[in-house]
Amino acid sequence: MEGNYTKDTKELRINRQISSPEIRVIDPDGKQIGILTINQAIIMAEQHGLDLVEVSPSANPPVCRILDYGKFKYQRSKKSQASKKKRVQSLVHVKEVKLRPMTEEHDFQFKLRHIKEFLTEGNKAKVSMVFRGREITHPELGREIFKRITEAVSDIGTIEQEPRMEGRNMIMLLTPKTKSSS
Repeated sequence: MEGNYTKDTKELRINRQISSPEIRVIDPDGKQIGILTINQAIIMAEQHGLDLVEVSPSANPPVCRILDYGKFKYQRSKKSQASKKKRVQSLVHVKEVKLRPMTEEHDFQFKLRHIKEFLTEGNKAKVSMVFRGREITHPELGREIFKRITEAVSDIGTIEQEPRMEGRNMIMLLTPKTKSSS
């Protein structure tokens, strides 16, 4: 398994696991020492009270660094956790709010408050107008409500997808305004 290498810390070779007879050595301060034999490099690492870690095995000769391996593993795991956390935070969810053409004013304000909340949290808001029965013959009622919504959220959101009919539903997609365009 020594020939296979991935950037995972579990597969980094340290000290006597390094098989190359000559290696390029970097000291704990990050300065290049030069090309040494494996035994000279291990002795140097032991004098510093640290480990010799093969950081670039594919180079010719392989590059090894004198460092505290435990601390190195800890820092690398912290970096991967931070990048994973950042990835999760950057996910944008689409939250849906359903309305009817004859929605009363109080209910409209309640739903509008939810849409604003979704946009300020950085999520997209899908607004669906559900037409039932003969309401489908009056799509202008739905467009009027959508117009009121877009005017009300114009300071925090923009229209990503204009209102359009999908069967008996009229759908509009709102997206939060980015900080650079504000």
